[in-house]
Amino acid sequence: MRPRCTTAILKRLRDVMKNTKYVCQSLQAYVIPSCDAHQSEYIASCDQRRAFISGFTGSVGTAIVTEKHAALWTDGRYFLQAEQELDENWILMKVGAAGTPTYGQFLSDVLPVGSHVGVDPFLMSYDSWDTLCKELKNKGHSLVPVQENLIDVCWDDKPNRPLNKVECLPVKYAGKSWHEKVWEVQKEMQKEGASVLIVTALDEIAWLFNLRGCDIQYNPVFYSYAAVTLNSVYFFIDPERLSSEAKASLENTSQGNMNLQFCSYDSLTDTLKNIINTKNEGKIWISKESSYAVVSLIPQERQLLKITPINLKKAIKNEQEIKSSQNAHIKDAVALCEFFCWVSKEISNGNLTEIDAANKLEEFKKLQSDYVGPSFETISSSGPNGSIIHYKPTDATNRKVTLEEIYLCDCGSQYRDGGTTDVTRTWHFGTPSAFEKVCFTLVLKGHIALSSAIFPKATTGYRLDSFARRPLWEYGLDYSHGTGHGVGAYLNVHEEPGFYEDGKFGIRLENLALVKEAETSHNFQNTGFITFEPLTLVPFQAKLIDPSLLTDKEIKWINDYHVNCKEVIGKILEEEGKTEALQWLLKETQPLG
Repeated sequence: MRPRCTTAILKRLRDVMKNTKYVCQSLQAYVIPSCDAHQSEYIASCDQRRAFISGFTGSVGTAIVTEKHAALWTDGRYFLQAEQELDENWILMKVGAAGTPTYGQFLSDVLPVGSHVGVDPFLMSYDSWDTLCKELKNKGHSLVPVQENLIDVCWDDKPNRPLNKVECLPVKYAGKSWHEKVWEVQKEMQKEGASVLIVTALDEIAWLFNLRGCDIQYNPVFYSYAAVTLNSVYFFIDPERLSSEAKASLENTSQGNMNLQFCSYDSLTDTLKNIINTKNEGKIWISKESSYAVVSLIPQERQLLKITPINLKKAIKNEQEIKSSQNAHIKDAVALCEFFCWVSKEISNGNLTEIDAANKLEEFKKLQSDYVGPSFETISSSGPNGSIIHYKPTDATNRKVTLEEIYLCDCGSQYRDGGTTDVTRTWHFGTPSAFEKVCFTLVLKGHIALSSAIFPKATTGYRLDSFARRPLWEYGLDYSHGTGHGVGAYLNVHEEPGFYEDGKFGIRLENLALVKEAETSHNFQNTGFITFEPLTLVPFQAKLIDPSLLTDKEIKWINDYHVNCKEVIGKILEEEGKTEALQWLLKETQPLG
């Protein structure tokens, strides 16, 4: 597969960078982030500007174009993919690799002193802007907000922004009414002395109002903004986009009048200026991950830059959200057991491809009640394609799933009754090599170590990272991505222990887990200790496990996990008369010796 040629589009952008019709002063560099105006990780096609200019389609990356250079930064998940997709015009900057410069260091190396670096202020977070601005200033350069996006100027057939219908998530699935959520947020605002909370993250807005949309593929969110004061709520969306049920939910005053006001999405800047001036006392609360354009509307002395209360409350699932998540994972496990059973039979025909497998998995998922669709594009990867961490099978790359190669499947689902899933399993349908078994077992050991960890409350994720990596480290192995991430309740899904042998195979084992109180014999200074409870109920392939590398405790963990899979999922498969899938599950959950 040849990379798309970017020579012509880069020339056009460089011409626009000098054109005073679009910029107040000639730019010596232009920064193109990956995100949209809401700093979303996953974006609609109309916001895929970095992919348009560079040809790199991964979800994370930043492009910088100067008069003579074009460079793209991305992380370890995408190194192989970027090498395949970037043409000769581009320099790949491997984030985290030794010697890779920051944006500011690179620009300082290649630009003459006094250069102007432009960026769309809506597409860079305030925090990132502040960092880059300081770096450039120290080297005699300036960071310039460019109001008209220069990629849009060059993009003749740019898609329109989606304006799809917005639906209501009933309280029976959300667990709380949107009125209750607003009251809780207003209480947190009072504690912080904030008179206004500005909300720009799409998943936070969807969670707050108990609404779901489909403006961004796989993510049930919709384009909007919100602002909460101590006596009003401003919702920046066209009311015509709301379904009748959504309108009725928002207009319901049985729990009190929230003084909800609808505002045009495009009126954000002017309306926020008015709100800030009217509410002229107290702090204005906004996340520092919000765009520089929005944060800069707030006088510096009134800025309260911290994680929003919505973000924190959304992360801690209520009882109904937990129940919905458990139900979603049971449904997903049923579909996956049927799928892996089907693959194990179909593979002997010699014609099964990655795309065939992904399509068949979707068929099984659609049989589950309240299934909406995938929570991200299914990663169905065979052999060397598995080493491309966020691989997406295409007609050009579509590889056969065979008895000779490892098959990695990373998939997720959205369920209308409030659940989001994300699971990865690695399978070998023939005879794995000794090295493949060692790698799989080391990844599984890391998975078990993290899953069974007991740790103090308020422990940050990076402090747990070594639990998953240590078994690999002891063999001189590692993986180039994060270990864990959060998942919403019928909302966004964002890596997990793995190992990738470039050009040969990839191994990843991912469960979602519930954080719960741990039972300990002591409680140091009343700290409180917590642990994980698996939500995912799909077996790990025993054929790929080398028991000689496992401790008795690890073997017990696997056996206990498989008993749980067998009891919960096996019962449903039996009730639904899915005999073949049941027999497959019973075979794959036999205890390890």
